[in-house]
Amino acid sequence: MLRACAKPDLACASPHADTGSPCAWCRYAGVPFDADALDIRLGPIGLMTAGQPLEFDAKAASAYLKDTTAVHGTVHINLRLGDGPGAGVAWGCDLSYDYVKINAEYTT
Repeated sequence: MLRACAKPDLACASPHADTGSPCAWCRYAGVPFDADALDIRLGPIGLMTAGQPLEFDAKAASAYLKDTTAVHGTVHINLRLGDGPGAGVAWGCDLSYDYVKINAEYTT
C-alpha cells in the first residue's frame, strides 16, 4: 500500500489538498482495507476520520504545503488504515518546488 501511495504520478493527480486523492491511492494499491476506518492527515491537519471527510481550513492546508516545503521540502501525509499491528513509512520524490508552489496557491 505504501508503494502505491508514494507513486509520483498519483501524488501529482490532485491539484489541491483534499481527501479524495489519498483515498484513491489506497484503493489503487489493491490491498483490502476497511474504508470506514481510514484516517488521513496532511501534517497536523485532519482531512478524514473514520472514513468521513472533515471540514478543514483550506488556507491552513495551503500554508502547510508552502511553508513546510520552503523549510525542508518534506510534506507529511499520514494514512491510518485501522487498528492492525502494521506500520510503515514511504518516501516519494516528485514534489518539485514549482509543483508544490502551484498546489499551495490553488483553491477551488
